Amino acid sequence: MILPAVELAQPERLYIGGRWVAPHSDRRITVISPHTEEPCITVAEAVEADVDAAVAAARRAFDAGPWPRLSHAERADALRRLSAAIEPRLPELSRAWVDQIGALAFVAPFVIGGGKFWLDYYANLARDFDWEVERKLNDGPGRGLVVREAVGVVAAIAPWNNPFGIMTSKLAPALVAGCCVIMKPAPETPIEAYILAEAAEKAGIPEGVINLLPAHREASDYLARHRGVDKVSFTGSVGAGARIASVCGERIARCTLELGGKSAAIVLPDYDIEAAAQAIGQTITMSAGQICATLSRAIVPRSQQQRFVAAVAETMKAIRVGDPFDPATQMGPVAMKRQLERVNGYIDVARREGARLVLGGGRPANQPRGYFVEPTLFCDVERGMRIAQEEVFGPVLSVLTYDTEAEAVAIANDSNFGLYGAVFTHDSTAAYRVARGVRTGTMSQNAFRFDTALPFGGFKQSGVGREGGPEGQATYTELKSIILQ
Repeated sequence: MILPAVELAQPERLYIGGRWVAPHSDRRITVISPHTEEPCITVAEAVEADVDAAVAAARRAFDAGPWPRLSHAERADALRRLSAAIEPRLPELSRAWVDQIGALAFVAPFVIGGGKFWLDYYANLARDFDWEVERKLNDGPGRGLVVREAVGVVAAIAPWNNPFGIMTSKLAPALVAGCCVIMKPAPETPIEAYILAEAAEKAGIPEGVINLLPAHREASDYLARHRGVDKVSFTGSVGAGARIASVCGERIARCTLELGGKSAAIVLPDYDIEAAAQAIGQTITMSAGQICATLSRAIVPRSQQQRFVAAVAETMKAIRVGDPFDPATQMGPVAMKRQLERVNGYIDVARREGARLVLGGGRPANQPRGYFVEPTLFCDVERGMRIAQEEVFGPVLSVLTYDTEAEAVAIANDSNFGLYGAVFTHDSTAAYRVARGVRTGTMSQNAFRFDTALPFGGFKQSGVGREGGPEGQATYTELKSIILQ
């Protein structure tokens, strides 16, 4: 599939206070294509002095600028202008995603379009959101008002696997609420945030309301610790999330954390085992398994394990791995060399711990270069094995078995994570029963499915807070009670 090359106006600069400024150091971030293993772009790298400048600009914009003092309708109109400025850049955004992480070119326009949708969704939600409600007072006459005000300056830290969609899911509700935002993209995927900054400039977003800091871990940690930042919205690993929670806790800053997952797909006995195998086998290979919510544990009736394993092996065997620009390709590479090493490491651990390798486990024979790994299937997996407990973030599926529904739910809950899950059954009553029993932020029936109208986030180590829906809007606000005579 042909997608246009990305053209950034000033990749050697940072966007701070409504201007493209030179960084305080000559350090640069070079992005390596996981398909070709060659450099695809080089951008500026922010250091601590740049963080100070961005926070100062955002603070000025929030504390003294017009943005928080506009009406919600006016800010929603500005968000629509930002969306309109993004529209002609969608093909470039699609190309950036393919170049940076090896995503499939024919899938990219749909995912990038979904990212743009966040801007439109929250612009429209501004009309109906309960920014102010009146309550009857219990302690005498008067009026009681509960209002929602902007939380302040927000550090929006996005991961590399879906850099545009996740950044816009943070940016849009923050802007509508009246916050000022510092975008901190992952160093592996900075292009999308550059395009967003260019679009903000074109859309006339006031200076300091949107700022851009591509950076590595040291500057990111400094940003999260900065006393000028009122809230950190982070999506990424559990380790980094725990660090952010700790530093935010030290200064009582707000934070939203969307972290890892080890999501279970429970197949009940009434569901066609081959159909379940096909759905689960295709899900684990989406984006090479690099989706935090991906269904990486299949929990199936013990009596149907053999049929399920055979059927899912056939599905995964048919997945065509290769060039992400080839429309016939169904799975590209993993995003980077260290990710390939991580996935291969978990495959080795699973073998040592006694899981049986059914399929995959190596490099595709027809891919001599690039960070490729075969779709991989393990069965005879026990609940305590690392392959059943830890997030691989690759196209690796573990199959576990159960004898009773209660045992299936217990296996699903035997995890430090609780982000997502699915139950495969034609019985909606059973689906609801199982969904209520599994401690996870989202459960879906018979599909790997999401909806922007619903909150997304996790139980346990999968995070704190929710994104999406009205709940995602609320997380960028503070509650204030006003008592009037």
